[in-house]
Amino acid sequence: MNSNPTKNPRPASALDRDAILAALQALSDELARLQVAGELCLFGGTVMVLAFAARVSTKDVDALFQPAALIRKLADEIGTAQHLPKNWLNDGVKGFLSANHAVTAGNLPQFPHLRLTMPVPEYLLAMKCMAARLGGTTDEPTDVPDILFLVRKLELKSSPQVLDLVAQYYPANRIPVKTQYLIEGLFEEGKV
Repeated sequence: MNSNPTKNPRPASALDRDAILAALQALSDELARLQVAGELCLFGGTVMVLAFAARVSTKDVDALFQPAALIRKLADEIGTAQHLPKNWLNDGVKGFLSANHAVTAGNLPQFPHLRLTMPVPEYLLAMKCMAARLGGTTDEPTDVPDILFLVRKLELKSSPQVLDLVAQYYPANRIPVKTQYLIEGLFEEGKV
């Protein structure tokens, strides 16, 4: 692990592909040293960076992981050594999961002691639509570019198609009104 104390900490939004891969490689190396196999199911911006190259960076790595306690401890140590944001690897996404949790290895890199998976693109789009973060300032996260990318990737042609897809993963009564307005607006404005 890189423990150069003179290196400046990364800004909170600077987890680019190289930084994520370096941290995951270090995690795999530590798991190998302990003779443990780990698993991470990646979500959100990390998938957009690693699997789709749809954006340059993400603020953190949202994931479900096993063995959870060990990976959490190792991630903290790696984060300190590599000057990553606190909680660079976190499982906060678990509160947003669908009962219909479909995953794949997709186009993700793999490591000798760390298996990576991700939601299928349809499920990832449904999650992004449910969050429907609009941003507003440069510091506020937005899901709009990721939604547009995934709608195009999945070749969806109308807002009802997108909303029907979301309803495959989440009960219709849980889909926020802001999600409907956002998706309809993206099609009405010709952004898709």
